[in-house]
Amino acid sequence: MKNLWSDREAAASVEKYATEGVNEDVALRVYTSRLIGVEPQLVIHGGGNTSVKTRIKDFLGTERDVICVKGSGWDLATIEPAGLPALELAPLHEVRKWEKLNDEDMVAFQRLNLLDPSSPNPSVEALLHAFLPQKFVDHSHATAILALSDQADSAMLCRELFGARVAFVPYVMPGFLLAKATADAFDTNPEVEGIILERHGLFTFGDTARQSYDRMIAFVSEAEAAIEKAASHKRGAASLERAAPPQAVAPILRGACANKNGPGEFDRFLLDYRTSDAIREYVDRETIAEDGARGVVTPDHIIRTKNKPLIVPFPKAGDLESFKEAARSAVTAYRTAYDAYFERNNARYDGGKQKLDSAPRVILAPGIGLFGLGQSAGAAKIAADLAEITVDTVLKADRVGRFEALGEADLFDMEYWSLEQAKLGKAKPKALQGQIVVVTGAAGAIGAATARAFADQGAAVALLDINLDAVKSTAEAINGPAFAVPCDVTDESSIARAFNAVIMQFGGLDVLVSNAGAAYEGPIADLDDNILRNSLELNFFSHQSVAQHAVRIMRDQATGGALLFNASKQAINPGANFGAYGAAKAATLFLARQYALECGKYGIRANVVNADRIRSGILSDDMIRRRAGARGLTEDAYLGGNLLGLEVRAEDVAQAFVHHALALRTTGDVTTVDGGNVAAMLR
Repeated sequence: MKNLWSDREAAASVEKYATEGVNEDVALRVYTSRLIGVEPQLVIHGGGNTSVKTRIKDFLGTERDVICVKGSGWDLATIEPAGLPALELAPLHEVRKWEKLNDEDMVAFQRLNLLDPSSPNPSVEALLHAFLPQKFVDHSHATAILALSDQADSAMLCRELFGARVAFVPYVMPGFLLAKATADAFDTNPEVEGIILERHGLFTFGDTARQSYDRMIAFVSEAEAAIEKAASHKRGAASLERAAPPQAVAPILRGACANKNGPGEFDRFLLDYRTSDAIREYVDRETIAEDGARGVVTPDHIIRTKNKPLIVPFPKAGDLESFKEAARSAVTAYRTAYDAYFERNNARYDGGKQKLDSAPRVILAPGIGLFGLGQSAGAAKIAADLAEITVDTVLKADRVGRFEALGEADLFDMEYWSLEQAKLGKAKPKALQGQIVVVTGAAGAIGAATARAFADQGAAVALLDINLDAVKSTAEAINGPAFAVPCDVTDESSIARAFNAVIMQFGGLDVLVSNAGAAYEGPIADLDDNILRNSLELNFFSHQSVAQHAVRIMRDQATGGALLFNASKQAINPGANFGAYGAAKAATLFLARQYALECGKYGIRANVVNADRIRSGILSDDMIRRRAGARGLTEDAYLGGNLLGLEVRAEDVAQAFVHHALALRTTGDVTTVDGGNVAAMLR
């Protein structure tokens, strides 16, 4: 592993933070914390923690001996001084004399000793850092170290490699008792330069930031070299036929794993797909059913990945119907096993734990790769990242011996530990959390507003448009997972590529907003056939094409869905010189009702929004001037020419689409968004 220390960069860090009133110790602590945090082989997704013992003035200006330790919610890769809250050191030393300290009291005690009460919660391992005497302390979940410590004979392996330079602490659950055990191990041999915690990670320390960091890199590098020298013990690969493509498999898995809350109601997951030579080496093993179920490489991962992944049967190309049945059976078996695991272990707590959902967070798919699952794109990415790290660690562990995870009881204790659960947060999920929405014509005014409205409700949004540059800009401005995809909705192959891209990005599709369109003008009696055909191609046939693709995905998921079509008041109330546009939109309105009729049995709803006089690419400023002038009206009077006397905005249309996505028992409906136009009313 490369040592990233730079004297120049370290000095620059000290100089930079000095201007903010931060002392040299903390500035260097920030610098080396970031060096550790940027290396995935050391820490990933907020894992690991660091500290420094120094002197800082309190509110009264009195200098105090403190420990600055990583705070909750901060990532080492991007940490700032504010992410290293300072605690008075002397009281922390005193508590080491205690025999026990429960988790809640430990957290309260740590907060009680913060110099700044507005600071984030210190790491749950703050006491461990405090009990070690060195000025700088670093902790990582290094992959190479875990490969050695996740073994039945881990203590012997570590002793053979590192000798007396490193102490070894058998597994103890994080918290007060682990802090005491680690400090005791150091006191037994105060000459050690590091401490390995079984199935947990590595601590190094030193009198300077560089010394502690150098030791971390040196020990990890030695472990990597030892693993590299070990004879490879590749397991035999299964004899696999040609696999179905991941874009065909993902929606099936996504639907099978959704949590059903009631008739037609599901909590859905996004998927994050990964594959590589290493992943394929692992998932294609003949023994993957046994090997893949051995458990997590460090207990810290369990809240993100659960203890075990779902391992699905091989998805043979050309036989997806059999795979659907097998995958759903595998999910059912997984849920049953998880429920039994919970009941067995909850009995030790007299039934006091509240069960988490039983859906998997990682799927291993022979012939394809792996998927991370999460109710947000970020959560899915974390699960996939941790799964990839697990694959790497297990492959390395199996080179030097055989990977062995902690026992079930210890892992349950960690999964249902209140301090770990707190990392997940308790914010109420948004209405469309976990759902995937495709919006066509997303670079236009209505499409962009609709994409923003769905993202505001927690959905992952795919923005499709023929103008890729424009739709990229729209996606970048959205607060939430937004994916820009080039798509010509009049080209079947372009549609197929776009929908495959959405599946590969998010895993499937729940809501289609078929919005792309354009207005074609001219008296119907004098209209060139090409104009009418072009209008039908864009304003009718494209809706049919994208809906067909969406329904295929939704049927594979078997969790229902919504087809939402942007028609127009022209479908009900034709306007002069808009026959080519109105005829196509009237056909689209009928199309939606046909989908409602035929797809209700799949739980797929189909609804229409009829809007009028919306400033957009269809109703351009030039067209507004012309239409207003033809009626002898001002532009404002023209746009507000409705019963409410209000201009209708693109955002109003977007809200109508969101309404239909949430209306689980409405289908075949037409919602008008025109401020009130009697001639366009359906009832």
